Amino acid sequence: MSGRLFVIGTGPGNPEQMTPEALAVVDQATDFFGYGPYLDRLELRHDQLRHASDNREELDRAGAALAMAADGAKVCVVSGGDPGVFAMAAAVCEAIENGPAAWRAVDLIILPGITAMLAVAARAGAPLGHDFCAISLSDNLKPWNIIENRLVLAAKAGFVIALYNPISRARPWQLGEAFKLLREHLPAATPVIFGRAAGRPDERIAVQQLSQADASIADMATCIIIGSAETRIVTRPGRLDLVYTPRFMAGGNR
Repeated sequence: MSGRLFVIGTGPGNPEQMTPEALAVVDQATDFFGYGPYLDRLELRHDQLRHASDNREELDRAGAALAMAADGAKVCVVSGGDPGVFAMAAAVCEAIENGPAAWRAVDLIILPGITAMLAVAARAGAPLGHDFCAISLSDNLKPWNIIENRLVLAAKAGFVIALYNPISRARPWQLGEAFKLLREHLPAATPVIFGRAAGRPDERIAVQQLSQADASIADMATCIIIGSAETRIVTRPGRLDLVYTPRFMAGGNR
């Protein structure tokens, strides 16, 4: 007997930014698998069970959830943000591809959520108003030289760049190296938005120019948005400055 496996995101951390669709799934499921701090965001009943694990155990977590769902349970795998953006949906799909045939029979429902770059962008203005990309700076699953190449190509192509996983205790140097590399291809005044815990009580939003961007103010809870050469800052006395990327680029048609 096959059960159901839901994969949901809790959003950036503000309870109001978790979708009603995801909240409805939380009410249905019996067992919840995820990184402990993400599970802590849910208000579970006494009859709903938590299965917390370390944030680096994605495939083991996905396999355990699939095994339980294959036995007939209603299981929920929990991510922060959107589960399909540098999160658990890909791990679940990978586990299904490489796992037993019974896992392919599980009814899999992946629900979209609000990812960190959208929350940070909304707080800053509209930096993602034109073409953009998202790059993880973590080299746990891909070599650093690939990350460097993608940063250079994205900058040259005129993309606004959202950086996920910018820094950790094991990787304290990568964000600084990324800024150094991008300074070779973008104007010195390019806006850099540091968005930590967007929408939560401990939120911190800061905007710096690329030439002076300070990697030391970021941590693993920070999402960073680096503008393109077209991205602008609109000063507003007494209010937060607006950062936005115009919808119409040079040579485009209005």
